[in-house]
Amino acid sequence: MKTLFKFSTLLVLIIIITASQAYGQKVKPSESGYAPVNGIKVYYEVYGIGKPIVLLHGAFMTIDMNWGELIPELSKNRKVIALELQGHGHSPFSERKLSHAILASDVIKVMDYLKIDKADVVGYSFGGEVAYQLAIQSPERLNKLVIISSTYKTSGWLPEVNKAFEGMKPDLFTNSPLHTAYNAVAPDKTKWTKFLEQMIASAGKPFDLGDNNISKIPAPVLIIAGDNDGLDKTELSKTYKLLGGDVFADMGAMPKSQLAIAPGQTHVSLMMQTTMILNYLNGFLK
Repeated sequence: MKTLFKFSTLLVLIIIITASQAYGQKVKPSESGYAPVNGIKVYYEVYGIGKPIVLLHGAFMTIDMNWGELIPELSKNRKVIALELQGHGHSPFSERKLSHAILASDVIKVMDYLKIDKADVVGYSFGGEVAYQLAIQSPERLNKLVIISSTYKTSGWLPEVNKAFEGMKPDLFTNSPLHTAYNAVAPDKTKWTKFLEQMIASAGKPFDLGDNNISKIPAPVLIIAGDNDGLDKTELSKTYKLLGGDVFADMGAMPKSQLAIAPGQTHVSLMMQTTMILNYLNGFLK
């Protein structure tokens, strides 16, 4: 019960934040639509011109909720491609099994559809898991990778985070701003509960994309985390080592990958730090 109470409190915080940021988009996409991929349709939006950058949102979120504050800034000198993963937002619900490998393949198929050979990829939370998988299975399509408050394995989260999923139920989301946002854009509003059940079931299954696979990612990786965002920082340090980091660079070359720990930030509040994240992205992706 204590874990469930903590998760409910977190959900309330998410709802408050998403309610304050929802529909905050200040620019309109130059292109939007559906890409046919792997038997389903995936919704995408394109903004700006320049070097392409793909944005992958967190669980239960829409493009606007996750990236509404960042897209106007990024699109000033980049071609921004934001998409909504299976069942999220505009993308129709599908009974197709959720897996990191399939979702990463969906992203590549959207890139194919938009005739984008290579791109920088930024993933937050659930989107970060998919971004890690993409880097593993399609490294040739990636320039640089940015992971925000995410991990590639279940044990990368603190135990209390994983326990929270055990008490998660669809009714926690009922009539929330997340529900309202879904209803505003979903092609079939009646799929809300099925969508939640599918995502919750997926979140409750342990996963591990493999230390060896992470160590072989050829692209430079920037990891951004909050100091109290639910990630196990001991495991995060190990991840950074796998990527070639955590060295004495005064006595050798600076690693191609980077790690940023933002002080005083949680998993939710981290995405509210638009200026900070934008500065990290601009510095790393230049």
